[in-house]
Amino acid sequence: MKKYMLPESELPKSWYNIAADLPVPPLPPLHPATRQPIGPDDLAPLFPMALIEQEVSQVAEIAIPEAVREVYQLWRPSPLIRATFLEKALNTPAKIYYKYEGVSPAGSHKPNTAVAQAYYNKQAGVKRLSTETGAGQWGSSLALATQYFGLELKVYMVKVSYQQKPFRRSMMQTWGAQVVASPSMETQFGRRILADDPTNRGSLGIAISEAVEDAAGREDTKYSLGSVLNHVLMHQTVIGQEARKQLKMAGDDPDIIIGCVGGGSNFAGLAFPFLRDKINGKEMEFRAIEPAACPTITRGQFAYDFGDTAALTPLVAMHTLGHNFMPPGIHAGGLRYHGMAPLLSHVVNLGLVDAFAYNQIDVFKAAVLFASTEGIIPAPESAHAIKGAIVAAEEAREAGEEKVILFNLSGHGHFDMAAYDAYFAGELEEYELPDEVLKANREELLGLPTV
Repeated sequence: MKKYMLPESELPKSWYNIAADLPVPPLPPLHPATRQPIGPDDLAPLFPMALIEQEVSQVAEIAIPEAVREVYQLWRPSPLIRATFLEKALNTPAKIYYKYEGVSPAGSHKPNTAVAQAYYNKQAGVKRLSTETGAGQWGSSLALATQYFGLELKVYMVKVSYQQKPFRRSMMQTWGAQVVASPSMETQFGRRILADDPTNRGSLGIAISEAVEDAAGREDTKYSLGSVLNHVLMHQTVIGQEARKQLKMAGDDPDIIIGCVGGGSNFAGLAFPFLRDKINGKEMEFRAIEPAACPTITRGQFAYDFGDTAALTPLVAMHTLGHNFMPPGIHAGGLRYHGMAPLLSHVVNLGLVDAFAYNQIDVFKAAVLFASTEGIIPAPESAHAIKGAIVAAEEAREAGEEKVILFNLSGHGHFDMAAYDAYFAGELEEYELPDEVLKANREELLGLPTV
């Protein structure tokens, strides 16, 4: 078979919380002012209590509300597809499967948490949400989700992506969101950034600061984040739970599980339900793939750092390039974040997950090969996972091993064709982050709490 489909009756009824199974707990987040572990009351200005409870929960299974599952049914369960044409092109004995999240209305995995967050905010009586977005996949997903629960939405979109991806902006506006380029003149922090550098192209850290400032300044508004936080990663585990059932249908068991990482949510969504098996002793390999231009895990430092540039958010223990890091304008806008999800950073430190970084030219080459064989044009972010899967399949070919490879194709690239145009025109740089940039950003962590 080429595709493995589950009926709607097999849609997961609960999210999986890996915190319940970790052999060592992660370090606690700290209050940005007191530097002491934060409590629920510290997060209440930004999040509804139901999400705060999920953020700190140690329960393995958390029920998915029926209203959330009803919206999920628009696209879930998503298909598991065997990449038979790619296998043939690579002449590999490996079996390659991909979980395709581009079938959602927003074209990516992001609605899995957007719908949940919109629901819980609506239940708490919230009228309006603020958020940031990089490539626009998160912003468009939350715009979609707020339509179903009657919420207003303000999106601060990283300026370089705002310029590169106008149709993502149009998508958000079609679903009722107000979208501004970040840094903007609409927040105190945005105005400060632009006063120092009127040509600033923005970063996710800056956009987060603007969205947090927006939410903190209004009683009717809460903040919503598309990656990094524990509850966000947990909401994504519907991906891996479905994939487990679908691989059983195929009669296969994965040897290598792969996903791209920027903040960590799509990787965690696929990997964490399988990582539970590795924690319990099963032999499996997990590969997190990031851009060489923003190598948070492979070259960053594990430290306490702020999640945003203005230092408004709690300090979390994570792999980071420093909260003042200004990423280059690579086309994988969703992977241009200075930090990594604390839970993902933690499982990397425990030796459960390995990380690899590739430059964008090699990534686009992999994307074009995938599109020419499997037919789907992948988002630049998802193309990093494809590159990782191709490397794993080539390793299997060289070793003569029949490996089973599973990766998450987290979204399609229909709104990213300008990036493909740049690739075909030879305009992309084979960019790797210089050592001096890493050194400068490490120095800004010296005054923060140590791990």
